[in-house]
Amino acid sequence: MFNLKTPMTSTPLALVWGAILVSFWLAMPALADEGTDEFPEPGSNSDLVLEVNINTDDVDTLAQLLPGVGPTRAEAIVTHREEYGPFANAEDLLAVNGIGPATLEAIRDQVRVDTEELAAEAE
Repeated sequence: MFNLKTPMTSTPLALVWGAILVSFWLAMPALADEGTDEFPEPGSNSDLVLEVNINTDDVDTLAQLLPGVGPTRAEAIVTHREEYGPFANAEDLLAVNGIGPATLEAIRDQVRVDTEELAAEAE
């Protein structure tokens, strides 16, 4: 007859809540797809390009901001710059030990060479 553990009046309410939960559950994939372009996944800042000036930036900056250039290659860039003077263009990095064509292509969009800054500092 009557179930004393669950009153009969709660059954329609449970059905309503169940329908609401199921509708939210079904809508979740559509909601998850909205706005994904506005908030990229952490570490996937594909549109963000941080430029470095290979004639003025220090080892830590070069190592942190240039992909594939760790502390050793960054130190080689700075040492080459100190021994031979400022870089005239990004291709000059090919003269640095440890920087080859593949590495240069990977970092080319981030490399900036501002010799005007150096000329101003020298005066």
